[in-house]
Amino acid sequence: MDRISAIRNVEDALRAFESGEADLADTERRVAAVLRTYATEFDGEDDVFRAVGEDPVDGRIVVAPSAPAARERVLALSGIDSRRSNGTPSSNEAKSTNDSDDLIDSKNDAVPEFEVERVGDPE
Repeated sequence: MDRISAIRNVEDALRAFESGEADLADTERRVAAVLRTYATEFDGEDDVFRAVGEDPVDGRIVVAPSAPAARERVLALSGIDSRRSNGTPSSNEAKSTNDSDDLIDSKNDAVPEFEVERVGDPE
């Protein structure tokens, strides 16, 4: 599905909602289906990847140039920082007198286990 077709399908769904032919839940499902179809058939230089693993990343679909980039995008979209934020210690870490404590940040060490897989047929 190309971009124009996707937009037309979304417009059709909105028209059905506005005319009372579809309720909000039906419209949401239809629009989500259009977007998912568009994303999984995306025809660009990048590939489409799906995260498979633990919540909150499981099922996320992203467009990225590589699997490592897809992994980073999935984490970012999930609000998870896969790296320590710019190396600046948090206030708790700054108070620590034991250097080994500075290596662990309990807020950032809970990166969920997951893999990314290409969606669709590689050509």
